[in-house]
Amino acid sequence: MRQDSDDAGTMSDNPGDESLADVSKVDGIVLVVFWALAFVVFLQFFTRYVLNNSFGWTEEIARFLLIGVTFIGAAMAVRKESHIAVELVYRYLPRRLRYALQLFVDVIAILFYAVTGWLCGRMALNTQQMMVSIDVPKSVVYWIVAACFAAMTLYGVIVLVRHLKTGTSRLVDPERFSAMGPTL
Repeated sequence: MRQDSDDAGTMSDNPGDESLADVSKVDGIVLVVFWALAFVVFLQFFTRYVLNNSFGWTEEIARFLLIGVTFIGAAMAVRKESHIAVELVYRYLPRRLRYALQLFVDVIAILFYAVTGWLCGRMALNTQQMMVSIDVPKSVVYWIVAACFAAMTLYGVIVLVRHLKTGTSRLVDPERFSAMGPTL
């Protein structure tokens, strides 16, 4: 019988039981934005192909909602450590080198998030354009992306501290984490 472990470390006898211990209230934001995107795209489809009179704002709003889902979801992926990774390199390195590489990757990721967030903030400050279909400045979108990069930076620091405290990660000791099943 396979036993799954939740984030609290307790074992479950039912492999179908998924722990929701890693779901945060912030994760609800991406769910709301996703369903808003689904509604807007459906509205666009319905008005264009059923009513033959499309709303002009749906395409632009759908584009900006897709940007929101992408970057809010990216912040959630950093928090859960579920971004894709090239595991092949880790597989052939000794453990100490895997751990050093993990810390190096964590630091590079944090620097990338911070610099990109800062650049996004500068872009938001310099953007004076308004959206085409609604009377909202485009800088709002850039500020949201900058906030997502700030969240990714914060979560990246938390992940780095976790790796330093525990001395391991999913890539450093894959056999330890494989018993837990998917981390999503």
